[in-house]
Amino acid sequence: MRSRQLTISVVAALVFLGTAVVAWIANDQADWHPLSLVVLLLLLAIVSDAAFVEIRGLRLSGSFLALVLAMALLGPGPAVAIGVASSVVDGFVSRRSLDRALANIATYTLFPLIGGLMVRFIVGADIHDVDRFSFAAVVLLVFVVTNTINFAVVAAGSAYGYDVPMPLMLRSFVTALPSEFATALLTAGIAITYFETGVGAVGLAAVVIFVFQYLLRTSIAADERGEELEQRTRELASLQMGLLTTVVQTLNMRDAMTARHSTAVARYSREVAKMLGLDEREQDLIHTAALLHDIGKVVLPDSILFAERKLDDDEWQQIKLHPVHGAKLVERIEGYGPVAEIVLHHHERFSGGGYPAGIAGDEIPLGARILSVADTYDVMTARDSYRRPVSSEAALEELRRVAGTQLDPQVVEVFERMILERGVAFSHTDEADFEAELAFEKRVADYARPRLAAA
Repeated sequence: MRSRQLTISVVAALVFLGTAVVAWIANDQADWHPLSLVVLLLLLAIVSDAAFVEIRGLRLSGSFLALVLAMALLGPGPAVAIGVASSVVDGFVSRRSLDRALANIATYTLFPLIGGLMVRFIVGADIHDVDRFSFAAVVLLVFVVTNTINFAVVAAGSAYGYDVPMPLMLRSFVTALPSEFATALLTAGIAITYFETGVGAVGLAAVVIFVFQYLLRTSIAADERGEELEQRTRELASLQMGLLTTVVQTLNMRDAMTARHSTAVARYSREVAKMLGLDEREQDLIHTAALLHDIGKVVLPDSILFAERKLDDDEWQQIKLHPVHGAKLVERIEGYGPVAEIVLHHHERFSGGGYPAGIAGDEIPLGARILSVADTYDVMTARDSYRRPVSSEAALEELRRVAGTQLDPQVVEVFERMILERGVAFSHTDEADFEAELAFEKRVADYARPRLAAA
């Protein structure tokens, strides 16, 4: 790091010497008149530097406006001199390190020189010979070009010498663009006003700088509030989804068969939703509901959950309540109402008579109808199922048999094509399959985005 900072110091010194020589050659005694304008612009640059705004390591101040006016109304020589003087004063006041001070001085000589030469090249030696509209356009162009050069030099030096991420610097630049452009327009207006009011226009420049600082602080504050809100939203998402994922992992440790069955159903359900033409957000919603559809079983006692006997009526009634318990758990998460609805109804029958609501046909949420088919298929084919597994062909035949009564026939048809044509499968014995389907980090990121919409 120290070697990089030494390199920056050497390059900055060379840039300063080079620009100073060019500014000396381009200097004209007439550029320093009126002297009162030079002094006022210098004071304006120094004072406005003291009221700088910092955003993600990038310092912004109203001194840029004063320097652009110096480029336009005076010339490259005075503009460079004002840039050097204001940066030297800022270095002492801010107690910058030598490498940073040299880099700042070099930058404040480079872009004023380029801007001053641009004005002279486009307009000529006498700015009074140009019509006001054209001169305003030149000032606006110079402001934009030199501002971009200033940012590029600062960003490159910060990234190379101090490991400040370039994307972070670029975002700072973009955040400040609206305020900078507004200031550029006002600067052009002040330059025109100078022809009418003379040095008094610098007073207007002071007002513009105040407006610039206010606009910039406002935009930065809004941006920071947005970042803070985004961070808090993500933290809340991590907390709530973390708790829910912990429940799933706990279920996996307590009853690996049920947890892995849920991830298998999730994989099948997402693919069916995709084949049905649902958008990605709806696919995510159904996938999430499938992962959580048996979460209500965590409240069941081991004597029921792991029973290797026929359950009595009371125990069966407890089993039938697991969609209700699961939905209550899920609906506590803000924005997960549609997921909870799918969880609640995944044991309804297409012809009616299922549980817990006994609804039928299109009254059953589409996501729940998809889950029901995937659930039935996986229970029949999984080797860790509580039933003796059957072949995929036999399971598909059973699905066709109950299509229209227990299951939605359209979903069954799509499901069969998914298995036969796309070969979608899930390995209940593969830990990687389980973790990949759970996808906690992606789930947190998705939850932190705008809330899920119902399927």
